[in-house]
This record gives sequence, C-alpha cells and structure tokens, in this order.
Amino acid sequence: MKNILLVIPYGGVGGMERLAYSFYNYYKKKGYYIKVCKFIKLENDIVNFGEDENFFSDIDFSSMSKMQRYLFYITVPFKLRKIIKNHNITHTISFGAMPNVYSSMTYTKDYKIASIHALKSVELSNNSLLSKMTRFGYKYTYGKLDKVVCISNAIKDDLIKKCNFKFINKLKVIYNPHDLKEIEKQSLEKITSIKEVDLLKTNSILFLGRFSIQKSPWHLIKSFSIVDKNVPNANLIIIGDGDDSVLKHIEKLIKELGIETKVHFLGRRTNPYKYLVKAKVLALSSHYEGTPNVIVEAIALNTPIVSSCCTDGIIELMSIENKVMKNSNIKVDAGIITPNLYKNQLGLPKDNKIIDEEILLAEGLKDILTSEKHKEHLIKTRSLLLDKFNLDRVATEYLS
Repeated sequence: MKNILLVIPYGGVGGMERLAYSFYNYYKKKGYYIKVCKFIKLENDIVNFGEDENFFSDIDFSSMSKMQRYLFYITVPFKLRKIIKNHNITHTISFGAMPNVYSSMTYTKDYKIASIHALKSVELSNNSLLSKMTRFGYKYTYGKLDKVVCISNAIKDDLIKKCNFKFINKLKVIYNPHDLKEIEKQSLEKITSIKEVDLLKTNSILFLGRFSIQKSPWHLIKSFSIVDKNVPNANLIIIGDGDDSVLKHIEKLIKELGIETKVHFLGRRTNPYKYLVKAKVLALSSHYEGTPNVIVEAIALNTPIVSSCCTDGIIELMSIENKVMKNSNIKVDAGIITPNLYKNQLGLPKDNKIIDEEILLAEGLKDILTSEKHKEHLIKTRSLLLDKFNLDRVATEYLS
C-alpha cells in the first residue's frame, strides 16, 4: 500500500498546482492513501484538497514580517517531517524549488521524488534567498532525494551544464502528465457572463498564469499594443493573479500605451479551460520556463499558441520534429515560437522601450489571428503532439 504526500508551494492557478491536482485525483482513484501539503494557503485558492490538505501558513510571504519569514523557513523541515511521520508516508512528491529543498531535509525514510519545472540557470542568476537555497540544495541536500524529475530534456541539460548540479544520477526526464479527458470535459462548461462570451468572439489573445518576473507579462502587453494597431477587434484577456509589483507595473504600462479598453483582467478562474478553448490564441512571453502545462492544455483544446523560446522545452512541446531556433519566428505544429525575450537580467524593466523580440512576438500573434491555417494544422497533428503526456503512464513512472 502506498501512502503518498504531495508538497506544493501554493494553491493558485499555476501549472505546478494543476499538475499536483491531476496527480491527487489519479492516485485517489487508484485507492492510495494520499495527503497534500501547501506551504501557503490563501482564501482565494483555486486548487483545494478538502480534508486531505495540510498547510503551514495562511499568510503569504509578501505579508510576513522579516521575523515571520525567518521562523517559517526554519520550522518547515520539522513540520514537514511531522506530517510524513504522522501519516506513515511512503512516497513524497514535491513540486518546485522550495518544496524540493525542504523535502530533502526531513531525514525521513519515505521515497522522495522532487520535480523541476523551469530553466533554473536563468532563475538562479539573481541573488534572492530562494536562489541561494536552491543552489545549496543542488550542491548538498538533493543527494538525499531518490529521484529528481526534469520535465524536459532542456531542463536536465541546463542543470548539468549551467547549474553545478552535483547528483546527476538522480535526474530523470518525465514529461508532465495531463488528464486530457478532464480538460476537454471542463472546457464544455458554459461561460455565464455575456460580456466574456462576446469578448472571446473577438480576435482574443489569452494569457493564463501567475503575474511574476518569470512570466514577464510586460513583453506581451507591449507586443499587444502593436497588434492592436494592425488587427481589427483585437483584445487581450488576462486570467490569473500573483506578484503585486508586477501587476502594478503592467497596469501602469497599459495606461501609458493607451490600451486600457483592450486589456481585460478577469482575475482567478476555477475553470480556465472554458476560456482557453474559445480564445483565438494562447500567448506566453516568459523569460524562462520548463514545459509549461498551459501549452499542452491549449494543444488538447485545439487553441494555437504563440510563445517566446524561453527554453528548448517549448520546442519539445510544440513541434513533432526537432527544430533549431534562430533569430526569427519559426512555425511549428502547435503555432509559432518567437525568439527569447530574456536579456540576462531578471526583474522589472527599467524602461518601456519596445525591443525587436517584442515586435517579432507581435508578428506571430498577428499571423495566427489573421489565418485559420495554424488551427487547422494543429487539429491534424494534435494526437501526435499529446502522445507523450499520458497520465496513467507518467503517474506510475513517478513512483517507480
């Protein structure tokens, strides 16, 4: 009998949380004893696990004092160890940098699986506490883990070549699984707001995810301002929330660009799929990623994608054949990949000057909005693109 603990940082709309929820439902149906630990539980959490849920704080890091954060960081390994002991956990799966490090520090006998979901060399270029903690784990504590799952070959190569990762024998590439039937089922749910229905009938560009430095949504805002001048009836729809500083920055940028009536913030949505299936295009402008879940979800719903090449993992997801990225847009089976937007510095931009890569992102968006050929090709190649994301196979492989 397997007793499984899933460890996640938040309960938001992000890819890791949705992945954990898929695992939770799958293992629950298999009859396993399963518990979930959130580091931070908030009132507006989208992903919830009922009586199977544990959490360490109902205050977000941004609202904690320095002393509260310090106590949080110090006590987490002991609290996590207590949960593992109390529930006789045999397998722990952690999602993301902080849960991974703390899972490696509990000194318990459970089979420990960590998962890495983004290109870490970019993230570690800053000197934040989380980056320091992650680098420490890569050098010392990750040796206590039994398996470190990389969700793309690009992430594995990055860890080995650029991140000084010491425990190479622990690494295993396993693509993120997806419950495609559930995604399709949820996409059929009716949108009750007539305004939102009408909005999605326009040349609608959808951003779905957390506002964060990693996602760098200001690039998409600037690219959209170009699209808006060239494509009739274009609208940018934003679903999600996150870092207040990022939100304030993009709200100010939207005003400066004079596109307030064309950018629509819908906030969190418990079911993003009913919006994703109706959008004309999904857009990503991240500085770095792993293999974003939302790309696979868009493919499952036949929604074309325009994404910056924030990692070679994007190419793995969006193309059946291996492609070489150049300093121009490339057309792939699931849409268009545009050149990397990252300029060797993480953080909010110091100015709002439009860069060449944002112009290329705008061109990709215009191409898909003005032609049905991309959607038609995606429909033809959908099954081949989705073959590697079978939930049953992947969920089993995690535990083996």
